[in-house]
Formats: sequence, C-alpha cells, structure tokens
Amino acid sequence: MAVSNNITACINFLVLLCTVPIAATGVWLASRHGGDGCARLARWPVAALGALLLLVALAGFLGAYRNRRGLLACYLFAMAGLITLLLALIVLAFAVTHGSGAYPVPGRAYDDYRLEGYSPWLRRYVAGDPERWEGIRACVAGSGTCRKLATDRSFIVPEQFYMTHLSPIQSGCCKPPTVCGYAYVGPTAWAGAANPAADADCAAWSNDPALLCYGCASCKAGVLGELRQQWRKANVALLVAAVALVFVYLVGCCAFRNAQTEDMFRRYKWGNNY
Repeated sequence: MAVSNNITACINFLVLLCTVPIAATGVWLASRHGGDGCARLARWPVAALGALLLLVALAGFLGAYRNRRGLLACYLFAMAGLITLLLALIVLAFAVTHGSGAYPVPGRAYDDYRLEGYSPWLRRYVAGDPERWEGIRACVAGSGTCRKLATDRSFIVPEQFYMTHLSPIQSGCCKPPTVCGYAYVGPTAWAGAANPAADADCAAWSNDPALLCYGCASCKAGVLGELRQQWRKANVALLVAAVALVFVYLVGCCAFRNAQTEDMFRRYKWGNNY
C-alpha cells in the first residue's frame, strides 16, 4: 500500500476516534435515570447517529487500509451526509434550548422556574401535549426526587434550605413558588394560605406527598430546566466533536484526492515506460 494510502488510513482512524464522543453523548442522554430522565427528547436519534458515524468511519478506515477506492469514495459521500445531519441537529438543539425559565429569588440560593422563559417549541413539547405531560408527571412523582428532599436531615432551620442549590425539578415540583408567600415547615411542607393573585401555582400547591406541585406550571418549567441543562452539556460535547470531525474529514478528503492523483501519475508513468 502506498504512503498516501497509509496517511489516508491514519486520517480515517482519527475520524473514527472523533465519532466516539458523539455516540457516547447519545448513550449518556439515553441512560439518564431519576427525575432528570423523565423528559426524553431526541436521545436515541443522537445515539443512532453516533453509531452510524462509527460504522461509516470504520468502513472508511478499512477502505483506505486495504486500498479499496470504491469503498473509500462511498465513505466520503456517506460521511458528508452524516456530518451535515449532525451539524443540523446541533444548530436545532442550540436554538430550542436558548431561553431559560429560571429566575433568581432574593434571599435564596436556588432559582424558581416559569414556562414563559423557554422557547415556544420546548413549551409545546411538555405543556402542549396533556398525555405526554401526564407520563412525565407520573415519572417525576415516582422518581423519589421530592421524597429524598423531604427526608434530607441537613435542613434544621429554614435558612439552611434557602441557601441550598436545588435542581430545577426540586425547585419547580417539590415546593411552591416563592412568590406565593408560604412559610417554610419542611422541604416539601409549607404553611399559610394560597395567594392565587401572585401566581396560579399557589392554589395548585398541596402538602400531600402524592400531589405537591406536580400539577403546577412551575413543575413543567422545572422539567424543561433539567432537559435544557442536559442538552446544553450535550451540545458542548457534540460541537467540539463535530468541529474536530469536520477538520479531520476535510484533511482526509485532501489525502484521498492526493492518493488518486498519485495513482494516476503512477499509471501514466508505467504506461510511458512501455
């Protein structure tokens, strides 16, 4: 095998390595458990895209290593299409997770959450489909997120709870919005009269462990907050991997073209010798 083919094989091996973080990100998204894994958005498609990239990159590596030009050419076309899909997914993910429903609360380390801060697409995903939300709500209630918060013995005085950095689901689903003015009794137990004028969720709050704020808009916003956090982390990993993948792929295209030119020159020279 020519030196250029060795170089092309090495470059395609680097492409293969670049696809590993993409597949791993999809698996990480798909394997989330507990309350933060109740809302599933395009998780398996990311894992499937990563797996396809791995397979195509492996085919390109074998094609270059064994000097199979036809296989290598098919690899270049297939990889270009998959990279385009990956970049489109990243752009879409950044667009739909751009807004945040979190807003700071004076005197609190945690944020409260409202639906209005998220993109319309995300709001429709959770709040626009009652059947989907019922499934997510049951998942959050059964995850034990609020139950674990209620049994946390580190909150001896209210100020200790107020200075805790709660997760979006803990803040949105396990307690009432701060604006309601309820008095702290425990992480999931609050006293006082509802103030619907302050927020519609104030009347939806219940100290019943089976209800809490699972029917609140703030709970939907908390679920979206968890989903947004996951995808923001995934977006960073996908973007870094995609940039490296595009760079190495372009270098691979140049190496493939040089190999083709070298092969044509060698055939031309061999023909002139006879």
